[in-house]
Amino acid sequence: MRVFVTGATGFVGSVVVQDLLQAGHAVLGLARSDRGAAALAAAGAEVHRGDVEDLDSLRRGAAAADGVIHTAFIHDFSRFREVCEVDRRAIQAMGDVLAGSDRPLVLTSGTGMGTPAPGRPATEDHFDPNHPNPRSASELAAEAVAARGVRVSVVRLPQVHDTKKQGLVTLLIALAREKGTSAYVGDGLNRWPAVHLLDAAPVYRLALEKAPAGARYHPVAEEGVTGRAIAEAIGRGLKIPVVSLSPEEAAGHFGWLGMFAAMDMPASSVLTRERLGWKPTQAAGLIDDLDRMDYSAG
Repeated sequence: MRVFVTGATGFVGSVVVQDLLQAGHAVLGLARSDRGAAALAAAGAEVHRGDVEDLDSLRRGAAAADGVIHTAFIHDFSRFREVCEVDRRAIQAMGDVLAGSDRPLVLTSGTGMGTPAPGRPATEDHFDPNHPNPRSASELAAEAVAARGVRVSVVRLPQVHDTKKQGLVTLLIALAREKGTSAYVGDGLNRWPAVHLLDAAPVYRLALEKAPAGARYHPVAEEGVTGRAIAEAIGRGLKIPVVSLSPEEAAGHFGWLGMFAAMDMPASSVLTRERLGWKPTQAAGLIDDLDRMDYSAG
Protein backbone atom coordinates (compact mmCIF):
# COMPACT_ATOMS: atom_id res chain seq x y z
CA MET A 1 0.00 0.00 0.00
CA ARG A 2 1.23 3.52 -0.75
CA VAL A 3 0.61 5.53 2.41
CA PHE A 4 0.56 9.32 2.74
CA VAL A 5 1.89 10.21 6.19
CA THR A 6 1.55 13.69 7.66
CA GLY A 7 3.90 14.60 10.48
CA ALA A 8 6.28 12.14 8.84
CA THR A 9 9.39 13.79 10.30
CA GLY A 10 7.93 14.26 13.80
CA PHE A 11 8.53 12.36 17.04
CA VAL A 12 5.77 9.80 16.47
CA GLY A 13 5.40 10.13 12.69
CA SER A 14 9.04 9.36 11.90
CA VAL A 15 8.77 6.01 13.70
CA VAL A 16 5.42 5.31 12.03
CA VAL A 17 7.22 5.79 8.69
CA GLN A 18 9.94 3.32 9.71
CA ASP A 19 7.34 0.77 10.82
CA LEU A 20 5.41 1.08 7.56
CA LEU A 21 8.53 0.66 5.44
CA GLN A 22 9.66 -2.37 7.43
CA ALA A 23 6.21 -3.93 6.87
CA GLY A 24 6.56 -3.52 3.09
CA HIS A 25 4.42 -0.44 2.53
CA ALA A 26 5.57 2.52 0.42
CA VAL A 27 5.48 5.91 2.14
CA LEU A 28 4.77 9.36 0.77
CA GLY A 29 5.84 11.61 3.63
CA LEU A 30 4.83 15.23 4.18
CA ALA A 31 7.84 17.51 4.72
CA ARG A 32 7.82 21.26 5.25
CA SER A 33 11.61 21.82 5.22
CA ASP A 34 14.67 20.77 3.25
CA ARG A 35 16.02 19.08 6.36
CA GLY A 36 12.81 17.08 6.81
CA ALA A 37 12.78 16.13 3.14
CA ALA A 38 16.36 14.88 3.37
CA ALA A 39 15.54 12.78 6.44
CA LEU A 40 12.57 11.19 4.70
CA ALA A 41 14.55 10.42 1.58
CA ALA A 42 17.33 8.87 3.67
CA ALA A 43 14.76 6.67 5.41
CA GLY A 44 13.53 5.36 2.06
CA ALA A 45 10.30 7.37 1.78
CA GLU A 46 9.10 9.52 -1.09
CA VAL A 47 8.88 13.22 -0.22
CA HIS A 48 5.77 15.37 -0.55
CA ARG A 49 6.39 19.05 0.23
CA GLY A 50 3.84 21.01 2.22
CA ASP A 51 2.56 21.40 5.76
CA VAL A 52 -0.55 20.82 7.84
CA GLU A 53 -1.90 24.31 7.15
CA ASP A 54 -1.42 23.99 3.38
CA LEU A 55 -4.71 22.29 2.59
CA ASP A 56 -3.95 21.92 -1.12
CA SER A 57 -0.77 20.00 -0.30
CA LEU A 58 -2.78 17.71 1.98
CA ARG A 59 -5.36 17.09 -0.73
CA ARG A 60 -2.67 16.26 -3.29
CA GLY A 61 -0.94 13.88 -0.91
CA ALA A 62 -4.17 12.06 -0.07
CA ALA A 63 -5.13 11.83 -3.74
CA ALA A 64 -1.79 10.18 -4.57
CA ALA A 65 -2.07 7.45 -1.92
CA ASP A 66 -3.92 4.23 -1.13
CA GLY A 67 -4.36 5.34 2.47
CA VAL A 68 -3.51 8.18 4.84
CA ILE A 69 -2.03 8.30 8.34
CA HIS A 70 -2.35 11.73 9.94
CA THR A 71 0.10 12.25 12.81
CA ALA A 72 0.83 15.96 12.24
CA PHE A 73 -0.23 18.37 14.96
CA ILE A 74 1.00 21.83 15.93
CA HIS A 75 2.17 21.30 19.51
CA ASP A 76 1.64 24.85 20.72
CA PHE A 77 -0.59 24.27 23.72
CA SER A 78 -0.60 27.96 24.60
CA ARG A 79 -3.04 28.34 21.67
CA PHE A 80 -4.56 24.90 21.98
CA ARG A 81 -8.03 25.73 20.69
CA GLU A 82 -6.60 27.39 17.59
CA VAL A 83 -4.32 24.48 16.67
CA CYS A 84 -7.16 22.01 17.22
CA GLU A 85 -9.16 23.97 14.67
CA VAL A 86 -6.19 23.71 12.26
CA ASP A 87 -6.34 19.95 12.75
CA ARG A 88 -10.07 19.89 12.05
CA ARG A 89 -9.56 21.69 8.74
CA ALA A 90 -6.73 19.34 7.75
CA ILE A 91 -8.90 16.28 8.42
CA GLN A 92 -11.76 17.76 6.44
CA ALA A 93 -9.48 18.51 3.47
CA MET A 94 -8.12 14.97 3.29
CA GLY A 95 -11.57 13.55 3.89
CA ASP A 96 -12.85 15.48 0.87
CA VAL A 97 -10.40 13.56 -1.33
CA LEU A 98 -11.11 10.14 0.20
CA ALA A 99 -14.90 10.45 0.34
CA GLY A 100 -16.75 7.59 -1.30
CA SER A 101 -13.68 5.37 -1.51
CA ASP A 102 -12.55 2.47 0.67
CA ARG A 103 -9.14 4.06 1.23
CA PRO A 104 -8.37 4.24 4.98
CA LEU A 105 -7.74 7.45 6.90
CA VAL A 106 -6.09 7.01 10.30
CA LEU A 107 -6.23 10.07 12.55
CA THR A 108 -4.70 11.08 15.87
CA SER A 109 -6.43 12.18 19.07
CA GLY A 110 -5.81 11.83 22.81
CA THR A 111 -6.91 9.15 25.25
CA GLY A 112 -8.70 11.78 27.32
CA MET A 113 -11.44 11.82 24.69
CA GLY A 114 -12.51 8.37 25.90
CA THR A 115 -13.04 9.19 29.58
CA PRO A 116 -16.59 8.13 30.52
CA ALA A 117 -16.62 9.68 34.02
CA PRO A 118 -14.14 11.23 36.49
CA GLY A 119 -11.76 8.62 37.87
CA ARG A 120 -12.72 5.93 35.37
CA PRO A 121 -10.27 4.80 32.66
CA ALA A 122 -10.86 6.04 29.14
CA THR A 123 -12.14 3.33 26.82
CA GLU A 124 -11.98 3.01 23.06
CA ASP A 125 -15.72 2.83 22.47
CA HIS A 126 -16.56 5.98 24.41
CA PHE A 127 -16.67 9.47 22.92
CA ASP A 128 -18.57 12.49 24.21
CA PRO A 129 -19.16 14.92 21.32
CA ASN A 130 -19.67 17.67 23.91
CA HIS A 131 -16.32 17.06 25.60
CA PRO A 132 -14.89 20.43 26.75
CA ASN A 133 -11.35 19.56 25.59
CA PRO A 134 -10.72 21.39 22.28
CA ARG A 135 -9.10 18.22 20.90
CA SER A 136 -12.61 16.87 20.48
CA ALA A 137 -12.57 18.84 17.21
CA SER A 138 -10.40 16.12 15.67
CA GLU A 139 -12.84 13.35 16.51
CA LEU A 140 -15.84 15.41 15.47
CA ALA A 141 -14.09 15.93 12.14
CA ALA A 142 -13.51 12.17 11.94
CA GLU A 143 -17.22 11.54 12.40
CA ALA A 144 -18.04 14.13 9.74
CA VAL A 145 -15.79 12.57 7.11
CA ALA A 146 -16.97 9.08 8.06
CA ALA A 147 -20.49 10.20 7.25
CA ARG A 148 -19.24 10.96 3.72
CA GLY A 149 -18.06 7.39 3.19
CA VAL A 150 -14.47 7.55 4.42
CA ARG A 151 -13.08 4.50 6.28
CA VAL A 152 -11.73 6.58 9.13
CA SER A 153 -10.24 5.35 12.40
CA VAL A 154 -8.65 7.18 15.32
CA VAL A 155 -5.51 6.42 17.32
CA ARG A 156 -5.76 8.11 20.71
CA LEU A 157 -2.31 8.73 22.13
CA PRO A 158 -1.35 8.82 25.81
CA GLN A 159 2.01 10.30 26.92
CA VAL A 160 4.39 8.82 24.32
CA HIS A 161 7.91 8.49 25.66
CA ASP A 162 11.51 7.50 25.13
CA THR A 163 14.61 8.93 26.81
CA LYS A 164 14.43 12.16 24.78
CA LYS A 165 10.73 13.16 24.80
CA GLN A 166 7.71 12.26 26.89
CA GLY A 167 4.66 14.14 25.63
CA LEU A 168 3.43 16.79 28.07
CA VAL A 169 6.01 15.58 30.59
CA THR A 170 8.71 17.19 28.43
CA LEU A 171 7.01 20.53 29.04
CA LEU A 172 6.85 19.83 32.78
CA ILE A 173 10.61 19.20 32.74
CA ALA A 174 11.25 22.56 31.04
CA LEU A 175 9.00 24.31 33.57
CA ALA A 176 10.68 22.59 36.53
CA ARG A 177 14.10 23.63 35.19
CA GLU A 178 12.88 27.23 34.90
CA LYS A 179 11.19 27.33 38.33
CA GLY A 180 13.80 25.37 40.26
CA THR A 181 11.17 23.03 41.73
CA SER A 182 9.30 20.01 40.38
CA ALA A 183 5.68 20.28 41.39
CA TYR A 184 2.55 18.16 41.56
CA VAL A 185 -0.95 19.16 42.61
CA GLY A 186 -2.48 18.11 45.93
CA ASP A 187 -1.70 14.50 46.80
CA GLY A 188 -0.39 13.90 43.28
CA LEU A 189 -2.50 10.79 42.78
CA ASN A 190 -3.95 11.98 39.48
CA ARG A 191 -2.87 9.62 36.67
CA TRP A 192 -1.58 9.96 33.12
CA PRO A 193 -1.43 6.96 30.77
CA ALA A 194 1.77 6.25 28.87
CA VAL A 195 3.37 4.15 26.12
CA HIS A 196 6.85 3.79 24.70
CA LEU A 197 7.34 5.37 21.27
CA LEU A 198 8.29 2.05 19.68
CA ASP A 199 5.07 0.46 20.94
CA ALA A 200 2.84 3.34 19.82
CA ALA A 201 3.90 3.45 16.17
CA PRO A 202 2.70 -0.04 15.10
CA VAL A 203 -0.87 0.76 16.16
CA TYR A 204 -1.14 3.21 13.27
CA ARG A 205 -0.11 0.54 10.78
CA LEU A 206 -2.45 -2.04 12.29
CA ALA A 207 -5.31 0.46 12.14
CA LEU A 208 -4.48 1.22 8.50
CA GLU A 209 -4.51 -2.47 7.63
CA LYS A 210 -7.39 -3.70 9.77
CA ALA A 211 -9.63 -0.98 11.17
CA PRO A 212 -13.30 -0.78 10.24
CA ALA A 213 -14.87 2.65 9.83
CA GLY A 214 -15.37 4.43 13.12
CA ALA A 215 -12.87 2.41 15.16
CA ARG A 216 -10.86 4.00 17.96
CA TYR A 217 -7.68 2.60 19.47
CA HIS A 218 -5.58 3.25 22.57
CA PRO A 219 -1.86 2.34 22.39
CA VAL A 220 -1.54 2.33 26.18
CA ALA A 221 1.06 0.30 28.06
CA GLU A 222 0.63 1.93 31.49
CA GLU A 223 -2.94 2.76 32.44
CA GLY A 224 -1.94 5.56 34.77
CA VAL A 225 1.32 6.97 36.15
CA THR A 226 0.72 9.34 39.05
CA GLY A 227 1.52 13.03 38.89
CA ARG A 228 3.58 12.64 42.04
CA ALA A 229 5.71 9.84 40.55
CA ILE A 230 6.35 11.97 37.47
CA ALA A 231 7.28 15.04 39.55
CA GLU A 232 9.61 12.94 41.73
CA ALA A 233 11.36 11.50 38.67
CA ILE A 234 11.86 15.00 37.27
CA GLY A 235 13.17 16.16 40.65
CA ARG A 236 15.69 13.32 40.71
CA GLY A 237 16.82 14.07 37.18
CA LEU A 238 17.23 17.81 37.67
CA LYS A 239 18.37 17.46 41.32
CA ILE A 240 15.79 19.99 42.50
CA PRO A 241 13.17 19.95 45.29
CA VAL A 242 9.81 18.24 44.72
CA VAL A 243 6.82 20.12 46.11
CA SER A 244 3.08 19.70 46.44
CA LEU A 245 0.98 22.70 45.43
CA SER A 246 -2.63 23.52 46.22
CA PRO A 247 -4.92 24.04 43.21
CA GLU A 248 -4.70 27.78 43.84
CA GLU A 249 -0.89 27.73 43.91
CA ALA A 250 -0.77 25.44 40.87
CA ALA A 251 -2.53 28.00 38.68
CA GLY A 252 0.32 30.46 39.13
CA HIS A 253 3.07 27.86 38.94
CA PHE A 254 1.99 25.90 35.86
CA GLY A 255 0.44 28.68 33.76
CA TRP A 256 -1.41 27.23 30.78
CA LEU A 257 -0.11 23.77 31.71
CA GLY A 258 -2.33 23.98 34.78
CA MET A 259 -5.27 22.76 32.70
CA PHE A 260 -3.49 19.39 32.44
CA ALA A 261 -1.36 19.17 35.58
CA ALA A 262 -4.10 17.98 37.93
CA MET A 263 -6.10 15.95 35.42
CA ASP A 264 -6.83 12.34 36.38
CA MET A 265 -7.04 10.64 33.00
CA PRO A 266 -6.19 6.92 33.15
CA ALA A 267 -6.85 4.94 29.98
CA SER A 268 -7.48 1.30 29.08
CA SER A 269 -6.13 -0.52 26.03
CA VAL A 270 -8.07 -3.77 26.53
CA LEU A 271 -10.14 -3.41 23.36
CA THR A 272 -7.15 -2.31 21.28
CA ARG A 273 -5.25 -5.43 22.29
CA GLU A 274 -8.22 -7.65 21.50
CA ARG A 275 -9.15 -6.06 18.19
CA LEU A 276 -5.72 -5.42 16.69
CA GLY A 277 -3.71 -8.17 18.33
CA TRP A 278 -1.38 -5.47 19.66
CA LYS A 279 0.60 -5.67 22.85
CA PRO A 280 3.46 -3.50 24.11
CA THR A 281 6.88 -5.12 23.98
CA GLN A 282 9.19 -2.42 25.35
CA ALA A 283 10.35 -3.00 28.91
CA ALA A 284 10.88 0.66 29.76
CA GLY A 285 7.97 2.52 31.33
CA LEU A 286 7.58 6.29 31.58
CA ILE A 287 9.43 6.58 34.90
CA ASP A 288 12.20 4.30 33.59
CA ASP A 289 12.78 6.62 30.65
CA LEU A 290 12.66 9.71 32.87
CA ASP A 291 15.28 8.15 35.12
CA ARG A 292 17.53 7.24 32.17
CA MET A 293 17.35 10.49 30.21
CA ASP A 294 20.18 13.04 29.99
CA TYR A 295 18.96 16.13 31.83
CA SER A 296 22.11 18.06 31.00
CA ALA A 297 21.00 18.19 27.38
CA GLY A 298 18.29 20.70 28.25
